[in-house]
Amino acid sequence: MQQSLVVTAIHDETDRIRVFELTSAEGGDLPGYTAGAHLAFDLGDVGTRSYSLIDWPGEDRAGPYVIAVQREDDGDGGSKAMHSLKTGDTITAEGPKNDFELRDHDGPALLLAGGIGVTPMISMATALQAAGRPYDFVFAARSAEVMGFGDKAADQLGARRFYDDTDPLDLPALMGDLAPGTHLYICGPKGMIDAARAEAVKAGLPEDRIHIELFTSTAEAEGDTAFEVEIHDSGEVYTIPPGKTIIEVLEEAGMDLMYDCQRGDCGICQTDVISGVPDHRDVVLSDAEKASNTVMQICVSRAKSDRLVLDL
Repeated sequence: MQQSLVVTAIHDETDRIRVFELTSAEGGDLPGYTAGAHLAFDLGDVGTRSYSLIDWPGEDRAGPYVIAVQREDDGDGGSKAMHSLKTGDTITAEGPKNDFELRDHDGPALLLAGGIGVTPMISMATALQAAGRPYDFVFAARSAEVMGFGDKAADQLGARRFYDDTDPLDLPALMGDLAPGTHLYICGPKGMIDAARAEAVKAGLPEDRIHIELFTSTAEAEGDTAFEVEIHDSGEVYTIPPGKTIIEVLEEAGMDLMYDCQRGDCGICQTDVISGVPDHRDVVLSDAEKASNTVMQICVSRAKSDRLVLDL
Protein backbone atom coordinates (compact mmCIF):
# COMPACT_ATOMS: atom_id res chain seq x y z
CA MET A 1 0.00 0.00 0.00
CA GLN A 2 1.45 3.37 -1.03
CA GLN A 3 0.69 6.38 1.10
CA SER A 4 1.67 10.04 1.32
CA LEU A 5 3.08 11.09 4.70
CA VAL A 6 3.86 14.46 6.26
CA VAL A 7 6.83 15.02 8.57
CA THR A 8 5.25 16.51 11.70
CA ALA A 9 8.20 16.43 14.13
CA ILE A 10 11.96 15.84 14.07
CA HIS A 11 14.53 15.49 16.82
CA ASP A 12 18.12 14.26 17.05
CA GLU A 13 18.73 11.23 19.25
CA THR A 14 22.52 11.37 18.72
CA ASP A 15 24.87 13.31 16.45
CA ARG A 16 24.00 10.86 13.63
CA ILE A 17 20.57 9.45 14.51
CA ARG A 18 17.54 11.56 13.63
CA VAL A 19 13.98 10.65 14.70
CA PHE A 20 10.99 11.50 12.50
CA GLU A 21 7.27 11.55 13.30
CA LEU A 22 4.96 11.10 10.30
CA THR A 23 1.23 11.47 9.80
CA SER A 24 -1.09 10.92 6.85
CA ALA A 25 -1.09 13.71 4.27
CA GLU A 26 -4.75 12.96 3.60
CA GLY A 27 -5.65 13.03 7.30
CA GLY A 28 -7.33 10.24 9.20
CA ASP A 29 -5.92 7.10 10.76
CA LEU A 30 -2.70 5.52 9.63
CA PRO A 31 -2.70 1.84 8.60
CA GLY A 32 -1.81 -0.44 11.51
CA TYR A 33 1.28 -2.62 11.76
CA THR A 34 2.88 -5.33 13.86
CA ALA A 35 6.20 -5.26 15.70
CA GLY A 36 9.14 -5.50 13.30
CA ALA A 37 7.35 -3.72 10.43
CA HIS A 38 8.94 -1.09 8.22
CA LEU A 39 8.09 1.62 5.71
CA ALA A 40 9.82 1.76 2.32
CA PHE A 41 10.41 5.40 1.35
CA ASP A 42 10.64 6.62 -2.24
CA LEU A 43 13.72 8.86 -2.35
CA GLY A 44 13.64 9.65 -6.05
CA ASP A 45 16.96 9.19 -7.81
CA VAL A 46 18.47 7.63 -4.69
CA GLY A 47 15.96 4.79 -4.83
CA THR A 48 13.87 3.16 -2.10
CA ARG A 49 15.05 2.88 1.50
CA SER A 50 13.35 1.04 4.36
CA TYR A 51 13.19 2.07 8.02
CA SER A 52 11.60 0.22 10.92
CA LEU A 53 8.62 1.59 12.82
CA ILE A 54 9.21 2.28 16.51
CA ASP A 55 6.74 2.19 19.38
CA TRP A 56 7.29 2.22 23.12
CA PRO A 57 5.22 0.91 26.05
CA GLY A 58 2.09 2.96 26.64
CA GLU A 59 2.19 4.72 23.28
CA ASP A 60 -0.78 4.73 20.91
CA ARG A 61 0.15 2.83 17.75
CA ALA A 62 -2.66 4.68 15.94
CA GLY A 63 -0.74 7.92 16.45
CA PRO A 64 2.13 9.23 14.30
CA TYR A 65 4.51 6.73 12.74
CA VAL A 66 7.98 7.02 14.29
CA ILE A 67 11.20 6.04 12.52
CA ALA A 68 14.88 6.70 13.18
CA VAL A 69 17.55 7.19 10.51
CA GLN A 70 21.27 6.98 11.14
CA ARG A 71 23.26 9.20 8.77
CA GLU A 72 25.94 7.28 6.88
CA ASP A 73 28.40 9.80 5.51
CA ASP A 74 30.09 7.17 3.33
CA GLY A 75 26.81 5.56 2.27
CA ASP A 76 24.91 5.69 -1.00
CA GLY A 77 22.87 8.77 -0.16
CA GLY A 78 19.69 7.31 1.31
CA SER A 79 20.29 8.40 4.88
CA LYS A 80 21.48 11.83 3.76
CA ALA A 81 18.27 12.28 1.76
CA MET A 82 16.20 11.39 4.80
CA HIS A 83 18.23 13.75 7.02
CA SER A 84 17.52 16.58 4.58
CA LEU A 85 13.77 16.37 5.30
CA LYS A 86 12.21 19.26 7.20
CA THR A 87 9.05 19.56 9.27
CA GLY A 88 6.10 19.94 6.89
CA ASP A 89 7.72 18.02 4.03
CA THR A 90 5.69 15.31 2.31
CA ILE A 91 7.17 11.95 1.35
CA THR A 92 5.76 8.83 -0.31
CA ALA A 93 6.15 5.45 1.38
CA GLU A 94 5.08 1.88 0.72
CA GLY A 95 3.77 -0.15 3.62
CA PRO A 96 3.78 -0.87 6.44
CA LYS A 97 5.30 -4.24 5.51
CA ASN A 98 6.72 -6.86 7.84
CA ASP A 99 9.42 -9.36 6.86
CA PHE A 100 10.70 -9.65 10.45
CA GLU A 101 7.67 -10.61 12.50
CA LEU A 102 7.62 -11.97 16.02
CA ARG A 103 6.79 -15.66 15.85
CA ASP A 104 4.08 -17.34 17.90
CA HIS A 105 6.16 -19.63 20.12
CA ASP A 106 6.03 -20.87 23.69
CA GLY A 107 9.68 -20.36 24.59
CA PRO A 108 11.42 -17.09 25.46
CA ALA A 109 12.77 -14.61 22.92
CA LEU A 110 16.30 -13.23 22.84
CA LEU A 111 16.34 -9.87 21.09
CA LEU A 112 19.89 -9.00 20.00
CA ALA A 113 20.44 -5.54 18.53
CA GLY A 114 23.55 -3.92 17.13
CA GLY A 115 23.69 -0.13 16.76
CA ILE A 116 20.76 1.37 14.84
CA GLY A 117 19.45 -2.18 14.42
CA VAL A 118 17.76 -1.59 17.76
CA THR A 119 14.73 0.08 16.17
CA PRO A 120 12.64 -3.03 15.32
CA MET A 121 13.73 -4.60 18.62
CA ILE A 122 12.17 -1.73 20.55
CA SER A 123 8.78 -2.53 19.02
CA MET A 124 9.31 -6.27 19.56
CA ALA A 125 10.20 -5.79 23.22
CA THR A 126 7.18 -3.51 23.63
CA ALA A 127 4.89 -6.17 22.13
CA LEU A 128 6.41 -8.98 24.20
CA GLN A 129 6.15 -6.95 27.39
CA ALA A 130 2.49 -6.10 26.69
CA ALA A 131 1.70 -9.78 26.02
CA GLY A 132 3.49 -10.94 29.17
CA ARG A 133 5.86 -13.13 27.14
CA PRO A 134 9.40 -13.77 28.45
CA TYR A 135 12.27 -12.08 26.64
CA ASP A 136 15.84 -10.89 27.07
CA PHE A 137 16.83 -7.69 25.27
CA VAL A 138 20.56 -7.30 24.55
CA PHE A 139 21.81 -4.10 22.93
CA ALA A 140 25.41 -3.63 21.72
CA ALA A 141 27.10 -0.56 20.22
CA ARG A 142 30.59 0.79 19.69
CA SER A 143 30.30 3.17 22.64
CA ALA A 144 27.76 4.79 24.95
CA GLU A 145 28.06 8.04 22.99
CA VAL A 146 26.78 6.52 19.73
CA MET A 147 24.11 4.28 21.27
CA GLY A 148 20.75 5.78 20.40
CA PHE A 149 17.78 4.97 22.66
CA GLY A 150 20.03 3.18 25.16
CA ASP A 151 18.73 4.78 28.36
CA LYS A 152 15.08 4.54 27.35
CA ALA A 153 15.45 0.93 26.21
CA ALA A 154 17.05 0.03 29.52
CA ASP A 155 14.52 1.92 31.65
CA GLN A 156 11.33 0.89 29.86
CA LEU A 157 12.21 -2.45 28.31
CA GLY A 158 14.98 -3.86 30.49
CA ALA A 159 17.64 -3.79 27.77
CA ARG A 160 21.10 -4.94 28.81
CA ARG A 161 23.71 -2.68 27.21
CA PHE A 162 27.22 -3.55 26.02
CA TYR A 163 29.89 -1.27 24.55
CA ASP A 164 32.75 -2.41 22.31
CA ASP A 165 35.15 0.10 23.83
CA THR A 166 34.55 -0.66 27.53
CA ASP A 167 32.35 -3.75 28.04
CA PRO A 168 32.14 -5.84 24.86
CA LEU A 169 29.41 -8.41 24.38
CA ASP A 170 30.54 -12.02 24.92
CA LEU A 171 28.57 -13.83 22.22
CA PRO A 172 29.71 -17.38 23.14
CA ALA A 173 28.62 -16.83 26.74
CA LEU A 174 25.32 -15.27 25.67
CA MET A 175 24.44 -18.14 23.33
CA GLY A 176 25.72 -20.74 25.76
CA ASP A 177 23.17 -19.56 28.33
CA LEU A 178 20.11 -19.79 26.07
CA ALA A 179 17.07 -21.27 27.76
CA PRO A 180 15.39 -24.28 26.13
CA GLY A 181 12.94 -23.28 23.39
CA THR A 182 14.47 -19.83 22.86
CA HIS A 183 13.90 -18.02 19.56
CA LEU A 184 16.69 -15.62 18.62
CA TYR A 185 15.97 -12.34 16.80
CA ILE A 186 18.99 -10.43 15.49
CA CYS A 187 19.14 -7.02 13.82
CA GLY A 188 22.30 -5.07 13.09
CA PRO A 189 25.36 -5.02 10.84
CA LYS A 190 26.27 -8.14 8.88
CA GLY A 191 29.43 -8.89 10.87
CA MET A 192 27.51 -9.06 14.14
CA ILE A 193 24.73 -11.11 12.58
CA ASP A 194 27.14 -13.66 11.12
CA ALA A 195 29.05 -13.99 14.41
CA ALA A 196 25.90 -14.28 16.53
CA ARG A 197 24.32 -16.80 14.19
CA ALA A 198 27.45 -18.96 14.18
CA GLU A 199 27.64 -18.96 17.99
CA ALA A 200 23.93 -19.75 18.31
CA VAL A 201 24.23 -22.73 15.96
CA LYS A 202 27.35 -23.88 17.79
CA ALA A 203 25.38 -23.73 21.05
CA GLY A 204 22.75 -26.03 19.52
CA LEU A 205 20.02 -23.55 18.56
CA PRO A 206 18.15 -24.85 15.48
CA GLU A 207 18.33 -22.65 12.39
CA ASP A 208 14.53 -22.35 12.29
CA ARG A 209 14.65 -20.52 15.65
CA ILE A 210 17.02 -17.84 14.34
CA HIS A 211 15.34 -14.80 12.76
CA ILE A 212 17.39 -12.06 11.15
CA GLU A 213 17.13 -8.56 9.76
CA LEU A 214 20.15 -6.84 8.25
CA PHE A 215 19.90 -3.14 8.98
CA THR A 216 22.52 -1.96 6.53
CA SER A 217 22.70 -2.84 2.86
CA THR A 218 25.55 -5.04 1.72
CA ALA A 219 28.12 -2.62 0.33
CA GLU A 220 29.91 -3.10 -2.94
CA ALA A 221 33.06 -5.07 -2.16
CA GLU A 222 36.51 -4.01 -3.29
CA GLY A 223 37.57 -6.09 -6.26
CA ASP A 224 34.05 -6.76 -7.57
CA THR A 225 34.11 -7.61 -11.27
CA ALA A 226 31.48 -8.02 -13.96
CA PHE A 227 29.79 -11.38 -14.50
CA GLU A 228 27.03 -12.75 -16.71
CA VAL A 229 23.54 -13.93 -15.82
CA GLU A 230 21.74 -16.25 -18.22
CA ILE A 231 17.97 -16.61 -17.91
CA HIS A 232 17.29 -20.34 -18.11
CA ASP A 233 13.88 -20.15 -19.81
CA SER A 234 14.78 -17.63 -22.52
CA GLY A 235 18.53 -18.06 -22.91
CA GLU A 236 18.99 -14.29 -22.69
CA VAL A 237 22.31 -13.19 -21.20
CA TYR A 238 22.93 -10.00 -19.20
CA THR A 239 26.15 -8.50 -17.89
CA ILE A 240 26.12 -7.42 -14.24
CA PRO A 241 28.78 -4.72 -13.78
CA PRO A 242 30.40 -3.73 -10.49
CA GLY A 243 28.16 -1.38 -8.54
CA LYS A 244 24.90 -2.82 -9.89
CA THR A 245 22.84 -5.72 -8.60
CA ILE A 246 21.28 -8.52 -10.60
CA ILE A 247 17.84 -7.08 -9.82
CA GLU A 248 18.81 -3.62 -11.07
CA VAL A 249 20.13 -4.92 -14.39
CA LEU A 250 17.21 -7.28 -15.02
CA GLU A 251 14.63 -4.64 -14.14
CA GLU A 252 16.29 -2.19 -16.54
CA ALA A 253 15.85 -4.90 -19.17
CA GLY A 254 12.11 -4.97 -18.47
CA MET A 255 11.84 -8.06 -16.26
CA ASP A 256 9.20 -8.07 -13.51
CA LEU A 257 10.84 -9.47 -10.37
CA MET A 258 9.65 -10.23 -6.84
CA TYR A 259 11.72 -8.57 -4.08
CA ASP A 260 11.41 -6.30 -1.06
CA CYS A 261 14.27 -5.46 1.32
CA GLN A 262 17.17 -5.30 -1.20
CA ARG A 263 19.48 -6.00 1.76
CA GLY A 264 19.59 -9.80 1.63
CA ASP A 265 17.53 -10.47 4.73
CA CYS A 266 13.88 -11.04 3.72
CA GLY A 267 14.29 -13.96 1.30
CA ILE A 268 11.62 -12.80 -1.16
CA CYS A 269 14.00 -12.60 -4.14
CA GLN A 270 15.42 -16.10 -3.59
CA THR A 271 16.15 -17.71 -6.95
CA ASP A 272 17.19 -21.22 -7.99
CA VAL A 273 20.67 -21.52 -9.49
CA ILE A 274 20.89 -23.94 -12.43
CA SER A 275 24.64 -23.60 -12.86
CA GLY A 276 27.50 -21.40 -11.73
CA VAL A 277 28.81 -20.45 -8.30
CA PRO A 278 27.15 -17.56 -6.43
CA ASP A 279 29.04 -15.16 -4.20
CA HIS A 280 26.58 -15.25 -1.29
CA ARG A 281 26.22 -11.91 0.56
CA ASP A 282 22.86 -12.41 2.26
CA VAL A 283 21.99 -13.30 5.85
CA VAL A 284 18.99 -15.48 4.97
CA LEU A 285 20.54 -18.72 3.77
CA SER A 286 22.05 -21.25 6.15
CA ASP A 287 25.67 -22.31 5.70
CA ALA A 288 24.45 -25.58 4.19
CA GLU A 289 22.22 -23.78 1.68
CA LYS A 290 25.07 -21.48 0.68
CA ALA A 291 27.43 -24.43 0.26
CA SER A 292 24.93 -26.19 -2.02
CA ASN A 293 25.02 -23.25 -4.50
CA THR A 294 21.52 -24.16 -5.64
CA VAL A 295 19.75 -20.97 -4.48
CA MET A 296 20.73 -17.33 -4.02
CA GLN A 297 19.35 -13.91 -3.10
CA ILE A 298 19.64 -11.84 -6.28
CA CYS A 299 19.25 -8.49 -4.51
CA VAL A 300 22.77 -8.53 -3.02
CA SER A 301 24.67 -11.66 -4.03
CA ARG A 302 26.99 -11.79 -7.02
CA ALA A 303 29.01 -14.53 -8.74
CA LYS A 304 32.33 -16.27 -8.23
CA SER A 305 32.02 -17.91 -11.66
CA ASP A 306 31.99 -16.03 -14.95
CA ARG A 307 28.31 -16.87 -15.51
CA LEU A 308 25.26 -17.83 -13.46
CA VAL A 309 22.31 -19.61 -15.07
CA LEU A 310 19.21 -18.68 -13.05
CA ASP A 311 15.72 -20.15 -13.03
CA LEU A 312 13.92 -16.90 -13.86
